[in-house]
Amino acid sequence: MPDTISPSPSHSVLSASAWVRRWSHLVPPSGNVLDVACGAGRHMQWFAGRGHTAIGVDRAPEAVEAARQFGEVVSADIENGPWPFAGRRFDAVVVTNYLWRPLFPHLLDSVAPGGVLIYETFAIGNESVGRPARPEFLLQPGELLTLCPGLRVIAYEDGYLPEPARFVQRIVARRETSPSTEVFRAQLCAPV
Repeated sequence: MPDTISPSPSHSVLSASAWVRRWSHLVPPSGNVLDVACGAGRHMQWFAGRGHTAIGVDRAPEAVEAARQFGEVVSADIENGPWPFAGRRFDAVVVTNYLWRPLFPHLLDSVAPGGVLIYETFAIGNESVGRPARPEFLLQPGELLTLCPGLRVIAYEDGYLPEPARFVQRIVARRETSPSTEVFRAQLCAPV
């Protein structure tokens, strides 16, 4: 089933990305989740429904208004203005279908110890099947791996997905709290 957003003005039925759903069990129970470029709040809705505190950021007023029903939403132009979450840490930072490379240091700094980055966006090759097609909006092969120094990569994919046809790169990476991996192994094996 493709990832979709309801076209209705109420945005009452939203579908979280399969990648986000697959790895959301890594977010600590009742943790706070930042959804970057949240749009109508499909990932905020997903995490709020799982008992997490959902926080979103977007610059589009209609998106901010729609997402507000799922948690705290900040209206900000994160490409041209200051990072609105300076000094705040989150148990998860979620980004889908969005790429602004200068933002990566802020995203990484926002991941709390024990927290995860769940990221998925378009990659080179997408220009052959649709939009975005401009190179500045497409990740180069292996680029997400280089953009996440200091985090432990849990999962990474780079390739083609059908329905809708798209080329994506996606990563899940954790900011470790200690050298012990027993808790991590237990969470990784937990059912979704």
